[in-house]
Amino acid sequence: QLAVYVGDFPGNAQLAKFDLAKLNLPERIPLSIPSELVRQRPDIRAAEAYIKSTNALVGVATANLLPQITLSGAMGSQALTTGALFGPNAAIWSVAGGVFQPLFQGGALLAQRRSALATYEAAVYQYQATVLNAFQEVANALQALESDALALRAASEAESNALEYLNLLEEQYKLGTGSYLAVLIAQRQYQQTKFRLIDVQASRFANTAALFAALGGGWWNRSGPAFQAQAGEQVGSPKQSN
Repeated sequence: QLAVYVGDFPGNAQLAKFDLAKLNLPERIPLSIPSELVRQRPDIRAAEAYIKSTNALVGVATANLLPQITLSGAMGSQALTTGALFGPNAAIWSVAGGVFQPLFQGGALLAQRRSALATYEAAVYQYQATVLNAFQEVANALQALESDALALRAASEAESNALEYLNLLEEQYKLGTGSYLAVLIAQRQYQQTKFRLIDVQASRFANTAALFAALGGGWWNRSGPAFQAQAGEQVGSPKQSN
């Protein structure tokens, strides 16, 4: 799939080699964040912009209801009465252009305004749905990271204990007081705990990337009070396995 993205055939894909120990996460990963951080998401920004544009269209449609005439002293007071201006058959002379212009084109202008209002209301509902979806994605990512933090702590302790036990059995074997079979079993147990730690670390990388995507970008390099106030508990960087 990566090869297709860069315009090549799938069979020509060259998978990049990487070392898990060389991958770095932000020093501190939040388990709770200010809601203002979610606003930087592209879909929320787009929804906000759409609301503004539809609101502007409502303003234009409302302004179009105003009679488009040229006022001058040549008009009599009788021509500027409410009935003359807004009656169903209202029409006046434009002194500048000398054109007989209807003030309202039937119900077309009112229909346009109703349509603009409906579009605006739909944009508001779309914005609300977008925000709720964004909050759900961020909440899911934070919940996954919280679970990763507990799993990482347990896996790290298990690996450390298994390594300590393996070193003890190896020393006993060198001194002739232990069996080689016990050393082999301890080595296997240590490798299992090491693989478990790597799995947890990989899950944490993936969930951190999911949080990054859910926020529409990073949280550690933002300026302003909302971004500086990193509320809630935070988790340190994971211990890399040897």
